[in-house]
Amino acid sequence: MVDATTRFFEDLDRRGYEPLLAKASGTLRIDLSEGAQTRHWLLTIDHGRLNVSQEDREADTVIGTSPQLFEDLAAGREHGLAALLRGDMTVLGDARLVVQVERIFPGSPDSLGPRRRFTGEVR
Repeated sequence: MVDATTRFFEDLDRRGYEPLLAKASGTLRIDLSEGAQTRHWLLTIDHGRLNVSQEDREADTVIGTSPQLFEDLAAGREHGLAALLRGDMTVLGDARLVVQVERIFPGSPDSLGPRRRFTGEVR
């Protein structure tokens, strides 16, 4: 079974373009650390055009968090800016890129707002 984190990044890579990021450009590396092991995801954004890899290289912005927290973010069970304010995530570099990218994460499955996760059901 594929985890929500992998699904999230594979979906971004498949899309290739995200209109919500049309005004954003830069590189964002997400470092998911657990013990001595760190898994890297690199998101390159060029005015909405997306490229995803698992490279460990320099980036404009680096987010550090646990794999479990990012799993919750990718599944819409957690909110990124709230986790950042609580100190559960660290950001090095251009924090504006974090705010822009936060828009593409799914909202809560229980939400009725515009970031509600699509379930195919009509309410």
